Amino acid sequence: MDKAYLNWSSGKDSALALYYSRLQKEFMIEKLLTTVNIDVDRVTMHGVRNELLLKQAECLGLPLQIVELDAETSMEEYNSKMKSATDSMIQEGFTHSVFGDIFLEDLKAYREQQLDSVGLNAIFPLWKKDTSKLLRDFIDLGFKAIVVCTNSKYLDDSFCGKILDNDFIQNLPEDVDPCGENGEFHTFVFDGPIFNSPLKFEIGEKVRRSYKSASGNDDDCFQDDQKSWDTEFCFCDLMPED
Repeated sequence: MDKAYLNWSSGKDSALALYYSRLQKEFMIEKLLTTVNIDVDRVTMHGVRNELLLKQAECLGLPLQIVELDAETSMEEYNSKMKSATDSMIQEGFTHSVFGDIFLEDLKAYREQQLDSVGLNAIFPLWKKDTSKLLRDFIDLGFKAIVVCTNSKYLDDSFCGKILDNDFIQNLPEDVDPCGENGEFHTFVFDGPIFNSPLKFEIGEKVRRSYKSASGNDDDCFQDDQKSWDTEFCFCDLMPED
């Protein structure tokens, strides 16, 4: 069976991509790949502590490879570091790269272009699935997740730190995608059918942060540098429980 690695964000879409990939049995996911902001030692965009990310990988029973980025990483630097990561994967015999993307066409095309240039196959198990159904399936399957970041352009701070459940779905504004596919919110998964054991943590403080409009190194980094970037976010800190 072909070897695959999963581009792991620590959130629900990655978790579902792992779950459905295992059901399909077309390849074996044997590793996780995550980008971490080394300036704050947290998962990029999600803001989850690196220590908690490592514990999450342990609960999943999969090795984790981290790509370190700083806050000022340029597009050129980002592509260079990601190529180094994919080169190492190829040397280890990996042939497929799995993503949790659902409907962002430009992002999918960017990923496919980058991976095709190094000889890797891009796989999208959730592609074009209904996001409302995906989120309800996520809950019905027994996954547990908490919202760790909200985009203040779309959601008020009260949504940050909420458990992803039916009440959360019902209270979402109509203009917010149920899976947050447009970057409205990000989550951290701590239990579910892909976990060997639940991950224990404590909920810390919520913090509102503002960022200057600039090209970034997150999932939208392939887009034009002149894009108008969202700059206000609320983060809920999570701390590993001893």
